[in-house]
Amino acid sequence: MNYLAHLHLGGQLPAQLLGSLYGDFVKGRLQGQFSPQIEAAIQLHRSIDRFTDSHALVGEALSRFSLTRRRYAGIVLDVFFDHCLARDWALYADQPLERFTAQVYGVLAAEPALPGRLAQIAPYMAADDWLGSYREFAVMEQVLRGISRRLTDPDALGFAMQELRVLYEPLSRDFSEFYPELQAFAQTQQATQN
Repeated sequence: MNYLAHLHLGGQLPAQLLGSLYGDFVKGRLQGQFSPQIEAAIQLHRSIDRFTDSHALVGEALSRFSLTRRRYAGIVLDVFFDHCLARDWALYADQPLERFTAQVYGVLAAEPALPGRLAQIAPYMAADDWLGSYREFAVMEQVLRGISRRLTDPDALGFAMQELRVLYEPLSRDFSEFYPELQAFAQTQQATQN
């Protein structure tokens, strides 16, 4: 899962939203450097990643990509699933996407000490509405291009948009089958944390 899904699944309190994002930027053991609520949300983020990576439906979705491109298919699928979530937001959320993203951007703007690279990208995330823009399929190309610049092989994701166009419908079905299971898992995990 990518940013939007983690934010949606991790809880709506400011500390939960922060921890949901921190999970992509904070590595290693958590040793009290953040509040207990933020650390719980980081742990939830990590649990969501493990659940997703080991789920049969995700394995099936990944198998749809050509063999030569599977090495990076997980990255592409994470971004595409955020597209599906943004596109179909009303099916999975209680508030409009615009209100949710505004809340996230407000929480990020109010936090004076964002970790690592998140501190650098948060202003751009808000200014360009990264989270809301996921609903537009064409935006996937920009997102994947940005990710590819951080890979050792910057051309590794060059295949992605062509393959996503071909796989759009089956991967959309995979998402609609998988995401409710992921929501249930995240809710159960949160209940056990409290």
